[in-house]
Amino acid sequence: MRLFRFGPPGQERPGAFDRDGVRRDISSLIADLRGEWLHPGALARLSSLDLTSLPQVSDGERLGPCVAAVGHFLAVGLNFANHAAESHMEAPKEPIIFTKAPSCLSGPDDRIVLPPGSEKTDWEVELAVVIGKDAAYIDEEAARDVIAGYCICNDVSERAYQLERGGGQWVKGKGCPTFGPLGPWLVTPDEIEDVQSLSMWLDVNGVRMQNGSTSQMIFGVHQLIAHISQFMNLRAGDVICTGTPEGVGLGMKPPRYLKEGDEVQLGIEGLGCQRQLVVAHRGPAGR
Repeated sequence: MRLFRFGPPGQERPGAFDRDGVRRDISSLIADLRGEWLHPGALARLSSLDLTSLPQVSDGERLGPCVAAVGHFLAVGLNFANHAAESHMEAPKEPIIFTKAPSCLSGPDDRIVLPPGSEKTDWEVELAVVIGKDAAYIDEEAARDVIAGYCICNDVSERAYQLERGGGQWVKGKGCPTFGPLGPWLVTPDEIEDVQSLSMWLDVNGVRMQNGSTSQMIFGVHQLIAHISQFMNLRAGDVICTGTPEGVGLGMKPPRYLKEGDEVQLGIEGLGCQRQLVVAHRGPAGR
């Protein structure tokens, strides 16, 4: 299935594509794309239903983050060797895990808001994995059974906050408001033939910056889930971003960062595309 959330910020409702590819409002069937409704069994039951009689969702509706009530919003650093090299860092021997604030989540086409005074806000196209049920101390084989689906995340990063003000950790540069565009769709695993063979790309102002594949990951999706589960109990609705290929602004010579008026477009094979306009922060209404 391809599922989504639509409507104004904070008032999103769940939706899904029916068998004919038409967007449908499924809020009469499930409360939202969160918690128990993300369990693989619940999604399988939902996929067996005929949705064609449900209200149609206009293509013009705003799309929100494709998952609601996210608990852990985790990310994996330097999971592509070529990205580690362009960042002048060694490729890790085991996964580097950090957090993004769930409050930074935004819709796939919402604006990216530059923090006040920011001069080093960067882009990162990433495959995100959504957890569908509890997972603690599991192995890679069991990891396959806890996945609700996959989606795209732009792991927007303020490099000065991350690397110059972080004190050895990266959280400060990763969780500013709008730094986690997620979606457009939550795609269930049965729709993806091989999650480790998906092309991924990102453009800024129509110029290709990133062009890679999930096949380039140092640690694969199932390996990451199993590894993270050794250190915390993953729960339904948790999101894991799995790393970015080379081509970020930090790695350019000279470095290039986002500025007001830039347009970012990104996509992953089978998971759709995102588009974001970059704007400057203008107080509480800046978003």
